Amino acid sequence: MAISVSNISKSYGDQKALDDLSFEIKDSEIVGFLGPNGAGKSTMMKILTTSITDFEGEASINGYNVTQSKKDVQKRVGYLPEHNPLYTELYVREYLEFNANIYGVEKAKINEVIELTGLTSEAHKKIDQLSKGYRQRVGLANALLHDPEVLILDEPTTGLDPNQLVDIRHLIRSIGEQKTIFLSTHIMQEVEAMCDRVIIINKGKVVADSYLKDLRSSNHQIVVVEFDYRVEDTFLLKLPKVTSVKNTNGFIYEITFNSKSDMRSHVFDFAHDNKLKILQLNQKNTNLETLFRELTAN
Repeated sequence: MAISVSNISKSYGDQKALDDLSFEIKDSEIVGFLGPNGAGKSTMMKILTTSITDFEGEASINGYNVTQSKKDVQKRVGYLPEHNPLYTELYVREYLEFNANIYGVEKAKINEVIELTGLTSEAHKKIDQLSKGYRQRVGLANALLHDPEVLILDEPTTGLDPNQLVDIRHLIRSIGEQKTIFLSTHIMQEVEAMCDRVIIINKGKVVADSYLKDLRSSNHQIVVVEFDYRVEDTFLLKLPKVTSVKNTNGFIYEITFNSKSDMRSHVFDFAHDNKLKILQLNQKNTNLETLFRELTAN
């Protein structure tokens, strides 16, 4: 496994950031790591990059334990933190040369990462002259200098405009063809565009772990209907392919179906046959954003 996390717990005083967290990530997967603010995402990433060592449980990168084999882990991980720290008074190439010397990397690698991250036209500029998008590219180039097997990216698209988002998305997707990428973000569309899989955490616990292709092909469908009169759940459960019925408020019901077909026509026919008026009839969106809201609401 590229990344293995087993029963990780971490507290800051009385505040529990991670609570018995476990997951595994295979080689060459791009995995989105989602959760509300304070869910523990950055803490988990700092553990995987050896920045935090006082925690319960075990974590490893390509078989190397993050506390027992720190240098081996650091050789195999490229890290772009949320607040991309750069020496802005340096030129792009100068900054990468500085870090290449620290890593003991050959100078030829600098040209390689500059080209890979689309920095060729900006390499002669000072970092403080660059846009936010290009600064993110410099951070990515720096994370790739030592040719790591695993990239850990904390909010890599924060603050980017729509055009920059598209560029960074394509870049990350391209890099992910050869490397394992574990990234956190608040932008659901970016996860759906870039990632193979999503792990959602809430209050330090995993609440969902699924491949996006499975989410897209799911038969799970929720129809929200409001009648003019109360209906017993037992009658709604007789509708075809119903798996559950929930009375959410007054005469409003959420009816879950196991079907790819639009089941609203069946609900309409039910109302007609039982002389009920329908005040609203909607199909509830079951995309990633909806799943995230449902799982992290409490």
